[in-house]
Amino acid sequence: MPICHSPASHAPEIGSTRFTALAAPSTGSQEASVWRVEIPAGTEPLPHELTREELIVVLSGTARVSLSGTIDEVGSGGVIVVPPGTPFSLTAAGSDPLVALAFLPVGGQARLPGQEPFTPPWAR
Repeated sequence: MPICHSPASHAPEIGSTRFTALAAPSTGSQEASVWRVEIPAGTEPLPHELTREELIVVLSGTARVSLSGTIDEVGSGGVIVVPPGTPFSLTAAGSDPLVALAFLPVGGQARLPGQEPFTPPWAR
């Protein structure tokens, strides 16, 4: 069983959102990818879909999530379940940054509107 120590670097940022790969095929995981997401307050959400179910655990701050056009807020300790093929976006609500852990099965991909699916670098 691989041990994945705290990473020394972050994956490329998208805008001001930072993704830190914690476990992925590149680090020895065979079934799931896990990464830390840090979204500063005031960041515009990026609408997208996923090809597999994603779980997002809010560690701190409050998430403003849009799932199929329904908007809700989720606080620390809450979990967001994103079904595959569902229009989705996530941002920080209020003045505090959002910090969360995301879990995606290996092989899961993201799809931006009008584009082909791709595997995010932090999930490879």
